[in-house]
Amino acid sequence: MDQVWGNRAASAEAAVAARHLKKLWGLPGTQLGVVAWPPTKRDKRFLTWHYWWQAHLLDCLVDAQVRDPQPARLASITRQIRGHRLRNIGSWVNDYYDDMAWLALAIERAGRLAGVDRPGACKKLAEQFVKAWVPEDGGGIPWRKQDQFFNAPANGPAGIFLSRYEDRLRRAQQMADWIDETLIDPETHLVFDGIKAGSLVRAQYTYCQGVVVGLETELAARTDDERHAKRVHRLVAAISAEMAPDGVLKGTGGGDGGLFGGVTARYLALVATTLPGDTAEDIAARDTARTIVVKSAESAWEYRQTVDGLPLFGSFWDRAAVLPTAAGKEAEFVEGAVNASEVPERDMSVQLSGWMLMEAAHAVQPAALENED
Repeated sequence: MDQVWGNRAASAEAAVAARHLKKLWGLPGTQLGVVAWPPTKRDKRFLTWHYWWQAHLLDCLVDAQVRDPQPARLASITRQIRGHRLRNIGSWVNDYYDDMAWLALAIERAGRLAGVDRPGACKKLAEQFVKAWVPEDGGGIPWRKQDQFFNAPANGPAGIFLSRYEDRLRRAQQMADWIDETLIDPETHLVFDGIKAGSLVRAQYTYCQGVVVGLETELAARTDDERHAKRVHRLVAAISAEMAPDGVLKGTGGGDGGLFGGVTARYLALVATTLPGDTAEDIAARDTARTIVVKSAESAWEYRQTVDGLPLFGSFWDRAAVLPTAAGKEAEFVEGAVNASEVPERDMSVQLSGWMLMEAAHAVQPAALENED
């Protein structure tokens, strides 16, 4: 079964490469993902810039390199990092802390797992998160600069990065504790979106659960503090009960939401492969996380379309994917977020999420086999 998921992940990678990867402005040694397929002329020219989508494309390339190391993909990872910085006007930094956290995670993994090191980028981004910590204002770190919205999508991935980066484990724990004290729904145990001017923003998104379970898993693996594993047990059970009916993660359409399921699958896979411990609760959390990942992947694969022999994934993994066309309303950036295209499958975010899910299903297989021994 391990080889089945490896083949499906390879097919998902090939689909994104064929439809989306392109040199930035024709410059040699660069690459980015065209944000829509079929694309407009504007898309092909990279006039549309979704920073965090490109960070997840880089993260998927790292996943693929871990699965199947290839010199050509190392070159692709290098081109993607270079293209990202160039398109971001020669900088790693922007105004959104969640965006920067996703890029930091991908670049750190590129160095640690693929040998494509960018220590200057990691240092620059780490400084952004450390300096943004403002408990006196109610945070957490804010969603973006000059903002008073402190949310899980910024603190979760920034905390995961800091837990992996140099000696920032204590700050990562403070971020996890802030989330646990501030954003957990006492009824469902799910994570609320954030807090603004002292008031809860009560939306509950899949990827908020994903980044928090990822942060707590990372801390459980890196510290001796049992509170982190307990939080993982609680949140995995909540995700299973509230966000994965019949074992398949809920869809969130396209635009930015297209990435939510893939992010959640990535960090559920981290639970399955990395959560330490041999208590019944530890084993149950790992098994539940793995089951959600594999069932979601089986469903997404079953409901895919096939175009030129390559998969096209749906924005909802429990229903048939819709073939996009060049007609209809495109995704657009509105008030800090990207709204979906008329046919969400057109958005690169949706296809990256499907690819991420296939890589996650591949990643959990060895852990499952070991547990059976």
